[in-house]
Amino acid sequence: MGEERSEIVFFDVETSVPTRAGQGFALLEFGAILVCPRTLTELRDYSTLVRPANLSVITPLSERCNGINAAAVSAAPTFADIAHLVYDLLHGRIWAGHNIIRFDCVRIRDAFAEINQPPPEPKGTIDSLVLLTQKFGRRAGDMKMATLATYFGLGRQTHRSLDDVRMNLEVLKYCATVLFLESSLPDIFTANSWVSPNATTRSRSNGKSPSQWGLLNINKDSVLSSPATESKDKNRPIISFALSSPKGNVSNIADPNMDQSDPFNLSTLEAEIKRESIKSDVALEEKPMQESTDLASSSSVSQPCSSSIAVLEPDGICIPSIDASLVPSFRGSQRIELLHEGFLFQLHCTDLKVRFGINSKFFDSAGRPRLSFVVDPSPSLCNVLDACDRVAQKLTVDSGSSSDWRPVVIRKEGFFNYPTVRLHIPTAVVADIAIYATEIYQRESSGTVQRLLFSKFDAAELGSLFMPGTFVDAVFSLDPYDYQQNAGIKLVAKKLIIHSK
Repeated sequence: MGEERSEIVFFDVETSVPTRAGQGFALLEFGAILVCPRTLTELRDYSTLVRPANLSVITPLSERCNGINAAAVSAAPTFADIAHLVYDLLHGRIWAGHNIIRFDCVRIRDAFAEINQPPPEPKGTIDSLVLLTQKFGRRAGDMKMATLATYFGLGRQTHRSLDDVRMNLEVLKYCATVLFLESSLPDIFTANSWVSPNATTRSRSNGKSPSQWGLLNINKDSVLSSPATESKDKNRPIISFALSSPKGNVSNIADPNMDQSDPFNLSTLEAEIKRESIKSDVALEEKPMQESTDLASSSSVSQPCSSSIAVLEPDGICIPSIDASLVPSFRGSQRIELLHEGFLFQLHCTDLKVRFGINSKFFDSAGRPRLSFVVDPSPSLCNVLDACDRVAQKLTVDSGSSSDWRPVVIRKEGFFNYPTVRLHIPTAVVADIAIYATEIYQRESSGTVQRLLFSKFDAAELGSLFMPGTFVDAVFSLDPYDYQQNAGIKLVAKKLIIHSK
């Protein structure tokens, strides 16, 4: 790892797409270019298709993702045949690529492990997904390579290794140029003024963006923020506000004469995160996990990521893109985070039918009831939650836990054999006063949506709103837990809209 290996190696791998539990990724293509760090000129390139041990892993789903079929790789070398070339390209150099920390680096290490050879080690790593999310902001939508390329008019992503590597380098050059220009006149060139009409949002279902539901994919604080004004209706135990949207969309109300904060300002995001002083009961008092001696799998690599949280509908989830990661928790322990395409995510579901109303039989350490209610999930939601169960349970077992796993989707035998899921309404304490940490709204038959703010913590009062048969829209997080020999995923409601009958 000497000074003579100062080049940056941009690389990308294409793989098969696992279609069942326990099936790994098979390497199908490797591509890399060596770049001079001083001039960003290309020094050399290398790419090759790779023949997996079992050609049947190349399913139609896998072929749709990158266009590589079994016939294309049938005469290609195996990874063992090219391992020495890959090692020579990567070892001791700075590694660079888009989402390589969570994906490509792991695939390379797995490939070397399969042939019982030591993997190459980087001198340093540059993940452009993490870097650009932190530095370039959310102006380019979901920050995928295809979205960034569209933003800058660079054409379509081919999902072939060498093409993607060169596109990655071009995207970095464009982003760096924009940031350089902005830094020269920060008072004039604001991030808002550079937002492209080509920018896309994360939600891919039905053409709806999260902002149509009053949600911004920035972080968990800003996703749920809405102002409220006091209602003159004294007969209801709420403070409410009416919105003019004919569709009942919850949106922020602001004085047009006031200066609006820049949503892409990183200092603002950091300040929002620091303001999260409410201590809720969401995580239960997690049991410290034993750290696995081998965290080489894709679902167990813990890496820093941005504070962005995607709000996705179940139909917008790509099941093979669901992953799990161990991250540091309190007192040296670890906890699991669920990811979609490398990002934390929450689910947005509409028209959930309440099966069983508010349950207040269980209590926290302070004697307050742990509130929850049961809804009927859609088939697509069940598929997403089952996939989350699989990756989280595997990582829990790999981490040394012996706890019993409780599936998030509840399925009971019998005549009424319908799946259900439980949504939790967390409690928060502000200035020694207990409040509901979930934002709760009510949608009138006219479509108007109003915020409900309760004057006191009263489970019975809340229960009157969540009667069986009621429909609700919900945004909720998926929080894995491992506590007192029980493990699973807790669905924590961040935002609820109750449909008035």
